[in-house]
Amino acid sequence: MTIAKADYIESLAKGLAVLEAFDTERQRLNATQAAQRTGITRAAARRHLLTLAELGYLDTDGAHYWLSARVLRLAGSYMATSRLPRTLQPTLNRLAAQTQAAFSAVVLDGDECVIVARSAGAAEPVRHLAYGLHLGARLPAHATSTGQVLLANLPRADMTGWLKGRSLARITPETEVGSVAFKKIIDQVRQQDHALSRGAHELGIHALAVPLRNMQGLTLAALNVVGTAEQLTDAAVAHKWLPLLQDAARELRPLL
Repeated sequence: MTIAKADYIESLAKGLAVLEAFDTERQRLNATQAAQRTGITRAAARRHLLTLAELGYLDTDGAHYWLSARVLRLAGSYMATSRLPRTLQPTLNRLAAQTQAAFSAVVLDGDECVIVARSAGAAEPVRHLAYGLHLGARLPAHATSTGQVLLANLPRADMTGWLKGRSLARITPETEVGSVAFKKIIDQVRQQDHALSRGAHELGIHALAVPLRNMQGLTLAALNVVGTAEQLTDAAVAHKWLPLLQDAARELRPLL
C-alpha cells in the first residue's frame, strides 16, 4: 500500500524504527547505537528513546535503553485479534499430539519470517536443540524452510526484487549465501511446492515446510515441522512428514 506524502507521519515511522532496532544481537542500545541502526541523527534517536522510555516501552539506566514488557501489548493485541493464528492453532496442536513433533506457522516480513502460531507441547529433543523457535520469533527467511516456501510463492518479479543487491548472511556452514545458487533453490522449491532445510539455520536442526493457501490460491503463511536428522530422514520426509503437512494444508484451505 502506498499513501500520499502528506499522510505519512515521519516521526511515527522513526519511533517505530527505533523500537525495531532492538534485537537479540543488540538488546541494549545507547543513542549513538540507535542512530547508527536506524539512519537518523543521534539527537533524534535520543529524543525517540526518551519518549519511548517515558511511555513505558523502554527501560533505561540513563545511558542505555532496552525493551520493557510493555512492548508485548503490541504482540498480544495481534495474537488476540488476528484470525490467522487462532485458525491455525488447533491444527498445530493436533499434529503435535499425533506425532510428538514441533510444528509452526510462519509469515514473511521483509527479510525475516515470523512465527505466528506454535504447537503446544513441542517434542523434548527439539525444545532442547532448536534455538529461537518461540512464538513471535523472527528468523532469517533465506535460511529457513518456511522462509524459502514463502519466497518461492512471491510473484517472480517480487522475488527477483527481494534478492537483488541483498547480502545473504551465513548462519551456519550449511547456509546458502550465493545469490545464483539461492535462486536455484527457490526455483526448485517453487516447482516441488515444499522446502526442506537441513542445518541452514541451526546445525542439527532440520525442517520441512509447505505453503498455506486460501481458496483463492493466495499463500498466507507456511506450515513446517522441525526435528532432528534422525526424525526427518529422506524416507520419513517422503512417506510421513510431507503427506502429513500437505493434508493439513488442504484441510486448512477453506478456513483461511
